[in-house]
Amino acid sequence: MDKHKAITMLLDVSGWVQFKQNTWDYIINPDNWTTWLTILIKVAVIYIMGRIVNAITRRAVAHMVQEREKSPLKFDPRRTKTIGKLIGSLVSSTVSFFVIILILSQFGFNLGPILAGAGVLGLAIGFGAQSLVKDVITGFFIIFEDQFAVGDVIQTGNFKGTVEEIGIRVTRIRNWTGEVHIIPNGLITQVTNFSSHNSLAVVDVTVAYEADLEKALQATKETVRRVYESSDLIVKEPSVLGVQTVTNTDVTLRISAECRPNAQAEVMRALNVELMKALDQLGFKKIG
Repeated sequence: MDKHKAITMLLDVSGWVQFKQNTWDYIINPDNWTTWLTILIKVAVIYIMGRIVNAITRRAVAHMVQEREKSPLKFDPRRTKTIGKLIGSLVSSTVSFFVIILILSQFGFNLGPILAGAGVLGLAIGFGAQSLVKDVITGFFIIFEDQFAVGDVIQTGNFKGTVEEIGIRVTRIRNWTGEVHIIPNGLITQVTNFSSHNSLAVVDVTVAYEADLEKALQATKETVRRVYESSDLIVKEPSVLGVQTVTNTDVTLRISAECRPNAQAEVMRALNVELMKALDQLGFKKIG
């Protein structure tokens, strides 16, 4: 028993010594150093070229977006910006994929089985991950139909905010308090876009029933005209529509103002402040 044990230990020691000797011979062999140095240089060149191609493509897309914005054909800058970001993302993903494939080929990996396996895996994902496919298709139609774009203020479900990014699979929305909502495109079934058209600010001014109505209307018209001239958010001079309601104690005047998309809240606040000041100076009691 001891003899067999000694022989086994001797073989183990001999095998370890042989392994160390082979490793050392491999390390000091100049041909191996040349091979590995060549591979490292090729990998570095492939990586650098990938970064260069990615940078050039992104600059070309950015230049294309700028040219479209300056074009006399008046392309929608919202849609152009969104498509530019999406193209940049797709190009970056494609370039990264080819860079990884080329680097693996330098280390002796057989790309045929890898690509075939990727095709089979993609087919399996297509059958198994239907929600992922739905997200991608919905994202495509969001952009194709120009439902909304980057920078728009939208509401979908319980989420309302500014669109920061429309990706292949998800859309990022930042609300006014700073939270970022990441929503799969497949869940976006109904959207309200607050940025596609001009908005309407409606302000009601209430004065006492005994007040001089003509003076109140004149003061209101002068005030809204002054606000219009000092604000770049109002696209057309506000209209004083006249008396909206009458009660035993007060009279309500209504003003409407067409303003830039999603700017109605700020315009309403500005009109309320200036109308309150003007009516108070004339001695009218403003209620609400």
